[in-house]
Amino acid sequence: MKKSLIYILLLVGILLLALTVPACAEGQKVTFWTLPDPEPAAFWTDSAKDFMAVNPGIQVDVRAIAEAPTSEAVLLTAIAGGTAPTAAGGIFNGFAAQLAEAGAIVPLDSLPGWDELIKNRSMKEAIKAWQFPDGHFYILPIYSNPMLFSWRTDVLKELGVDTPRTYSQVSEVAAKFMEKYPDNFLMAYKRLGSTSWYYRWYDFFPLYEAASDGQPFLMGNEITADDKAAIEVFKFFADLSAAGYLLPRDVPDAFPTKFSIWRPCGPWELPRWAESFPEMEYGESFVVAPPPIPTLGSLASIQHPKTFADAKGYVLLAQGSKEDREAAWEFLKWVLSKPENDLKWAEMTGMLPVRDDLSTNTLFKEFFKQHPELIAYAESIPYAIPALMHSRYADIYLAIGEEGFLPIINGEKTPEQAWQDVKDAIGRIFAE
Repeated sequence: MKKSLIYILLLVGILLLALTVPACAEGQKVTFWTLPDPEPAAFWTDSAKDFMAVNPGIQVDVRAIAEAPTSEAVLLTAIAGGTAPTAAGGIFNGFAAQLAEAGAIVPLDSLPGWDELIKNRSMKEAIKAWQFPDGHFYILPIYSNPMLFSWRTDVLKELGVDTPRTYSQVSEVAAKFMEKYPDNFLMAYKRLGSTSWYYRWYDFFPLYEAASDGQPFLMGNEITADDKAAIEVFKFFADLSAAGYLLPRDVPDAFPTKFSIWRPCGPWELPRWAESFPEMEYGESFVVAPPPIPTLGSLASIQHPKTFADAKGYVLLAQGSKEDREAAWEFLKWVLSKPENDLKWAEMTGMLPVRDDLSTNTLFKEFFKQHPELIAYAESIPYAIPALMHSRYADIYLAIGEEGFLPIINGEKTPEQAWQDVKDAIGRIFAE
C-alpha cells in the first residue's frame, strides 16, 4: 500500500476523536510542537515565556516534534490517537494537503486577524504561493529556503565569462570549462540520478518555476503546468547530459574543490562551506544566483526569475477545543506580528523568515551585513514557490522522476515523450 494511502487511513478517526475532546476549563493550555532542531525549539520556548508574561491566562507548552520514523508519521499517530498538539510546525504544503483533506487542520484565513497579520509581517506577495485550491490558507509560513544555484565565479573569471543567466549561456560555459578541464564536470550531483521523490525539488522544479514564471503545476486534480516550459527544462538537462557535462554521482566536495562549478544550493550549505573551506570566500570565489531561464524570448523582461522554495510553516489542529485553538492563534499572531522576532528567528536558526521586505527592511541591515551570502536568498523569497499542494505529492514527484527526469538524464526519451509520459502517469494517480 502506498505511503499516501497509509497516511489517509491513519486519519480516518479524526472527526470522531475531535468530538470527544473537552474544552479546557481552567485557562488555556496550548501544546505547541515545533521543528525537531534545537535552535527553532529554543526560539519558540523563549517566545512562549515572553508571551505568557503578558498573557498569564494562556499556558504555552513548547516541545520539539520527534522524528522517529518521521515528524509527519509522529503527528499522524498523535492525531489518530487523539493526542494531537494544538499547533504543529515543520509542515510543508503536500503534507498539509493530506491533513486538510481529512479535516485535521483549520483554514487560518477564517480566523480573526489573518489579514492584519499578513500586513504586519509583510507577506502580501510571498503568501500568494501558499493559497490552496479551495481558496483557503492552511499554513502560516515561518521560513523559506529558495533554491538557488551556486557558481564558482573565480573559475568563470578565469574563463572570461559572466555568471550565466540563460540556458545557452550555461551550455557555453560548460563547453569552455570542460575544454580546459576535460576530467571535470559542469555539475557533479548525485541527486540528478536518483528517483527519491523530494530530489525533484533541487533540479526540475527550480528551473520549471523559472521557465514558466510560476505557472501552477497542479490545481487540485488538474495538471495546469506550462507544457512548453516543462519540455524546455527537460531539453536543457537532456542536452547537458548528452554533451557529458553532468555527473549524476556523488563526488565529495566537488564544488568547493572546483571539480564542478555549478550546483543547486540551499542556504544550509553555506555555513558548512565557510567552516570547512574558509578560503572559498563568498563574492570572490563563488556566488549564488537564481535558476537559469530559457534563452530570453518572452522571459527577457523578467527581473527576478521564480524558483522552488523548501519552505514550511505552522498549522492549527482541528482536534481539541475551539478555545485552545484561539489561544494558539493569539500566540502565533503575537510572535509573528513583531519584526524583531523575525530577526531573532534568523539570528538563532540561520533560516530566513517569510517576509517580502527582508532585503529592504532596515531592521535586518546588520544581520545581512554579517551574512552577505544570504542576501540573494532574501531577495528571492517573494518569488519562491513552495511544494505541490496535493495529498499524493510523493507519488506525483516520483512520477516526474521515474517517467521524465531520469529517462532524460539517461538519454532514454525525448523531452516531448518524457513530458507526455509524466502527465499520463500523474493522470493515472488522480484516477486511482
